[in-house]
Amino acid sequence: MKLKKETQPKGWRQFLPDLRFALKSGYPCRKSDEVLPRAAFFTFTAPFNLLVLTAIASSSLLLFGVLLTFLIPASYIPSANSDYQNASLLAITSMMLVGATFEELLFRGIIQNLLLLWLGNSWLAIGITTLAFVALHVHYFKKPVMLLNITIPSLVFGWVYFQTNNIVVPIIVHFLLNIGITLLFKYR
Repeated sequence: MKLKKETQPKGWRQFLPDLRFALKSGYPCRKSDEVLPRAAFFTFTAPFNLLVLTAIASSSLLLFGVLLTFLIPASYIPSANSDYQNASLLAITSMMLVGATFEELLFRGIIQNLLLLWLGNSWLAIGITTLAFVALHVHYFKKPVMLLNITIPSLVFGWVYFQTNNIVVPIIVHFLLNIGITLLFKYR
């Protein structure tokens, strides 16, 4: 299955300078439009498709998370994940929204787009971005089975971003997954 946003590869020699520029300069700026086009924020050409993909991805990942919650022993969950569960619902919601927004803007909005520009292959860009996403969640490495809880959602976030060409969709899906699983643990 080929995804929509295929482009001509730029080459690896341009990867680090472009990534450094994108991270240093921020959005919006002249060159960052190539990395994270303004249209990628609010591409609502097919709103029904956006809603359907958001609903399917969110419900599938929540079901996956619930399944893992019941299959994986509680001792496998890093203590960092339980520390904030005593916080208020507003604090938890805020943390989950900020975290999902930051991670999706960085990984899907910048890194995945840059990789697509250089490699010209959507699935390769999604795969490498997922490896970087997993590396950020290094605290899960103690229990390798927990890496499934990071890898599968990251692949879905990348796929849904390329399908919708709207960064808001993976942010919403990521947020709903994080808040759903966190609340499941909090009120279990």
